[in-house]
Amino acid sequence: MRIGFNRWGKSLFVLLLGLAACSSPEHPTSTPTQEDPTTGEVYTRRRVVVADSLIRGRILDRNDSVLVDTRPQFLLKLPLRPPLDTLALGQLLGWDSTTVRRRIAEALPYPGARPGYPVQLRLTKAEAERIRRDSSATVPRLTLLERPRRTYTTPAGAPILGYLGAEAQAFYRQAQRYRRGRFYRLRNGGVESYYNGLLTGRHGYLHPLVDKQGRQHGTWAPDTTFRQGQDLHLTLDVKLQAYAEKLIGSRKGYLVALDPRTGEILAYVSGPVYPAATLTAPDQAGVRAELLEDENMPLLNRPAMLANPPGSVFKLVNAAVALQMQAITPASAFPCDQRLVSCVHRHRPASSLTAGLKYSCNPYFYQVMRSLIDCVPDSLAQDTVAARHANLAQWRRYVRSFGLDSVLGVDLPREAPGFLPTPAYYDKARRTRNWTYRSIYSLSIGQGEINLTGLQMANMAAIIANRGWYYRPHLVRSVGSTGPLPRFREKRHTLIDSAHFAALVPGMVAVMQRGGTADASSLADVGITVAGKTGTVENDEGDDHAAFVGFAPADNPKIAVAVYLENGGFGATAAAPCAVMVMEKYLRGYIAPKRKRWEARIQHRARNGY
Repeated sequence: MRIGFNRWGKSLFVLLLGLAACSSPEHPTSTPTQEDPTTGEVYTRRRVVVADSLIRGRILDRNDSVLVDTRPQFLLKLPLRPPLDTLALGQLLGWDSTTVRRRIAEALPYPGARPGYPVQLRLTKAEAERIRRDSSATVPRLTLLERPRRTYTTPAGAPILGYLGAEAQAFYRQAQRYRRGRFYRLRNGGVESYYNGLLTGRHGYLHPLVDKQGRQHGTWAPDTTFRQGQDLHLTLDVKLQAYAEKLIGSRKGYLVALDPRTGEILAYVSGPVYPAATLTAPDQAGVRAELLEDENMPLLNRPAMLANPPGSVFKLVNAAVALQMQAITPASAFPCDQRLVSCVHRHRPASSLTAGLKYSCNPYFYQVMRSLIDCVPDSLAQDTVAARHANLAQWRRYVRSFGLDSVLGVDLPREAPGFLPTPAYYDKARRTRNWTYRSIYSLSIGQGEINLTGLQMANMAAIIANRGWYYRPHLVRSVGSTGPLPRFREKRHTLIDSAHFAALVPGMVAVMQRGGTADASSLADVGITVAGKTGTVENDEGDDHAAFVGFAPADNPKIAVAVYLENGGFGATAAAPCAVMVMEKYLRGYIAPKRKRWEARIQHRARNGY
């Protein structure tokens, strides 16, 4: 019985070996024959692989610092059966006992895993050399492995850099086991996934027609040229990215900074943050399990995938549309009538649009939106219902030209479109066509049914900075030496006149000045004029969310920033400081001593998640 089984096994092995040889790209493969119609001679079609080895491209930041590369990785495989002398292992590697225990615990798939689970620990080249020299004498039964893998040179930028799917299989299996995949859209592999074909390159193939003597007689298909994997030069500034991640830390939320002149994303933070190598590292199974089970959902790519009500920052868009539709002028004044809607800011009467923005007066913008929705033209004087429907549809048309209610087309595998309500939506939600402005007034302060992603918020700030136009936000500055993808070079315009955007800027500058909602975050002491808008998003299920959008310098914008902190409280005290810190860091390279204590307090809160 054993002999028969062995013979069958050997036959199967030979068959599989033959199939592998036939299908291997290193060998020419024969295909059906082709007859020459003039001579009648029969030729064999062949497909020959050009013998060049593919090397996956690197990922670099905007200053050409290498972020991801394929390099040799050293792995130490621990013995399956105890006991393991952890003290001797630590002495051999130069680790203390706490580090040894922590590294082994991080490699186990869950706390308290039984002995016998295979554990592999990543080593540096120097640590690997120590193992090679005297491991058998000090700690027996250790195995040292070396293999090429994608190596992250920085812990920053996890949701941007992503991961190679082939190296993330252990992570996929864990997610399946924990049934958490649907929450995180786990196939969102960053630029590694989006640009996979360009990073990988392609083999070259020849397609000769060969006679029985092996002589070539033309080709049966066009030859394809060999193309090496291309390097990706990101728009990201890795130092700014690392700094921004320290400001967000373990808190839920996001920070997106981009160059409004080009659409290049300078920093892209999704909180809580985690090291970029975590999802593919063979010794991080325990850390991955914690990330998958964390109720704060750190693996969710918040700036691209999570759409939230924007709050008061959306007053900027409503004001621009109202100006365009001639519902108001920059000099329009409205009383702070809190019988309409509450106003949390104590301030003087808003005698103009600039004052309304400076104080973020809710009743002011309630009346701005009402003048827009309830405007009845002479042609519809007898049908106010139709007038409201037409005005809301026109409002939505203008707002959509900001890139809202649709994907912007950023170079990431997944992106949410956000949401803007339509007249038909309210007809269905209110179960009548006779709804009034009072039933939809939450639109005026960026609440209710409006939802925007972080990318859309940052792009909204860039549009105002540019007075009405934008380039699509993107993460890759150049593929090899060819520049970004063509669609990122197309300038796009909103339907709002540039003069109406210019009318918003004085109010945004006033927000950052004495008496404004974010006057404590001013950078006037270092000569930078910031234009911004705060937002506090009401939340029925916990603390309010904090929001801020802005750009600097106000007269020649070089950076636009959007910050959103879930359950962060007031936008002026939680989100605005993070945004202006990033602006100052980018524009000056360092933080002024005056704000160092402020910076330390923000980073302390970020580390502790509040």
